[in-house]
Amino acid sequence: MVDFPRQIHPELIHEVVADLVRFGLGEDGADDDVTTRLLIDPKTLGAGRLLAKQEGVLAGLPTASEVFHQVDEGLGFHSELRDGTQLEVGQTIATIEGRLASILAGERLALNLLQRLSGIATMTSQFVAAVDGTQTRILDTRKTVPGLRLLEKYAVKAGGGYNHRLGLADAILIKDNHIAAMRRHGLSLDAIVGKARAKAPPGMIVEIEVTNPDEANEAAIGKPDLILLDNMTPTQLKASVKAIGGRAMTEASGGITLQTIGEVANTGVDFISVGALTHSAPALDISLSVQP
Repeated sequence: MVDFPRQIHPELIHEVVADLVRFGLGEDGADDDVTTRLLIDPKTLGAGRLLAKQEGVLAGLPTASEVFHQVDEGLGFHSELRDGTQLEVGQTIATIEGRLASILAGERLALNLLQRLSGIATMTSQFVAAVDGTQTRILDTRKTVPGLRLLEKYAVKAGGGYNHRLGLADAILIKDNHIAAMRRHGLSLDAIVGKARAKAPPGMIVEIEVTNPDEANEAAIGKPDLILLDNMTPTQLKASVKAIGGRAMTEASGGITLQTIGEVANTGVDFISVGALTHSAPALDISLSVQP
């Protein structure tokens, strides 16, 4: 099984969360919440509960914790659950205790991040469930919000999916525009794979995109690690898997939905990559209930 070299893990997330939260709080003007400043006594203490208003999969607790920590180091943030937990309506996710003004200042950013990441984890879990019983793994893509890539891919992992390459330096992926440029020099798909392999660092994954079974067979001659079967029908996918004959792993991609993914998985592909996980996942409904 091909495994992309950099899979998201908590240590990698920790490196980016602090800077992201610092930027988000500055953008929101959390250091001067004029409404709270005018109406709430700064000495007033309070408590808040993050509540699930919708069923789904939790992701993003480290971001919410960091938000309240940066707003006020005196706040106590206590997680009741862990990322990857299946949420029920009304379930308490975490509690926050301390100055009420500080809790209110961090509320919006904490919810924005928690809702978005939990939405991604929830959609991912739905796709993973749809291919249960097959050999197929669900992959994410690089179709992420700038600045949020590592967190969004972390949410995919929380939902049971796997990470494709995190960035352009992680693997060689020869796509249609690369192929068009190389075809002008008279190179076949297997020759393009060979050229990439010859110049690649040892052990680097080489993947190439194809659009029909004939191209799949041509590419397989070059022995890539992975062949991306782009925008094919289930019939074409099945024929491509047969044409490749185990000479490379296979990845299906392009317009695959929850309604079609089961049929795609049954063609025998090893991976299905779904851009919608990160570019179209709806936010999960989570609220913060506070009281003095």
